Amino acid sequence: MKYAYKNAVILDGTKDMKPVRGKVVLTDGDRITEIAEDTKDLTGYQTVDLKGAYLLPGLINLHVHLATAGKPPKANKKPTNYKKLFDTLSKYKTVIAVIKKMNAQNAKNELMSGVTTIRTVGGILDIDAKIRDMILQGKMDGPRILAANTGISVPGGHFAGSIATEAETPEMAREHVRKIALTKPDLIKLMITGGVMDSSSDGEPGVLRMPPEIIAAACDEAHKLGYKVAAHVESPEGVKAALENGVDTVEHGAKLDEETVRLFKERGAAEICTISPALPYAEFDLSESHAIPVAKRNGKIVMDGIIECAKTCIREGIPVGLGNDVGCPFILHYNYWRELYYFHKYVGVSNAYALYTATLNNAVIAGIDRETGSIEPGKCADMIVVEKNPLEDLRALRDVKTVIVRGKLIESPKVKHMKSVDDLLDKYM
Repeated sequence: MKYAYKNAVILDGTKDMKPVRGKVVLTDGDRITEIAEDTKDLTGYQTVDLKGAYLLPGLINLHVHLATAGKPPKANKKPTNYKKLFDTLSKYKTVIAVIKKMNAQNAKNELMSGVTTIRTVGGILDIDAKIRDMILQGKMDGPRILAANTGISVPGGHFAGSIATEAETPEMAREHVRKIALTKPDLIKLMITGGVMDSSSDGEPGVLRMPPEIIAAACDEAHKLGYKVAAHVESPEGVKAALENGVDTVEHGAKLDEETVRLFKERGAAEICTISPALPYAEFDLSESHAIPVAKRNGKIVMDGIIECAKTCIREGIPVGLGNDVGCPFILHYNYWRELYYFHKYVGVSNAYALYTATLNNAVIAGIDRETGSIEPGKCADMIVVEKNPLEDLRALRDVKTVIVRGKLIESPKVKHMKSVDDLLDKYM
């Protein structure tokens, strides 16, 4: 189909974007072919009158876990032993099929909420890549997926044995990278430190779990095979170890000193800011989060570290991307817009900069900026339509009226909301 999107206010996704009126965006198949004057002859095009609504690039979420839905924990419920659970589940093909269907629905929810590209950073087996391929083959609707498939952790490490394998030695780490490469991922994910959910002591979230020699071996093998490496890191010690040993993106982050800033710049690495998963632990009342007191205190440490890391990186000219660690408790697969709002509120960037970060800048960090991330001729037609101006209020992104993904027009996209979670999160905006 050839479409002409007219009567829109265009926000192109670039760093200095300004609302543009009086233009029509033309697409042919999956490509944007022209941004023309609104007087252009539109014969041969199916016209879509946007009636003054805002047309902008589809959002890009750089930190997604499709294997979990983000439902809030129940009161007094013991933590799930994920390792035991997935050791059992992986033996049954019918159960894997159910998990695959659930992951596919989560991916579709991302798309229907305006996210046209996701980067998955830890999942079950090779399911993420299989869903990626189904979408590309036209077998289902979904966003573009950059898949890490299963991550790599260490015994006792973050999500070891569930969405990450366990490497005990440098050679095992290399072997795990090679095995994951056989599943055709787009990147490799390491679990270098612990996190809020697996911390048992006050003041120790993000404790370094993966020894430097294992980090170095995994990064070296991944780079030899042509993959970039993303790493879960939530402490200053962990950030330093990650950068010293070859990681390309620090997921989450922590407070930086001068040496770590230097390492970021020498590596050409980026930080992926993820405020969303820390906020419920740090800000919610314990009766709302159903967390233990130590998790609330550690959640505050992590949240403050992520915010400070992003501020320092922006000030120092280090690339900062956005992801919301969706799948963590209270982080649902239609709520990515909140991460942009938090980025503006806590890091102090403008609405325009937050939108640029979640579109073109995220595309640059992911290495796909020639394909997507902005509205310009030659790029993939990944766009969304909202009625109000997100440059004035990012909450405009909450209600997406139209999604265009790889040129396919999806009008009035539907997502099933969890009202109790929405209402709770709204209290802390």
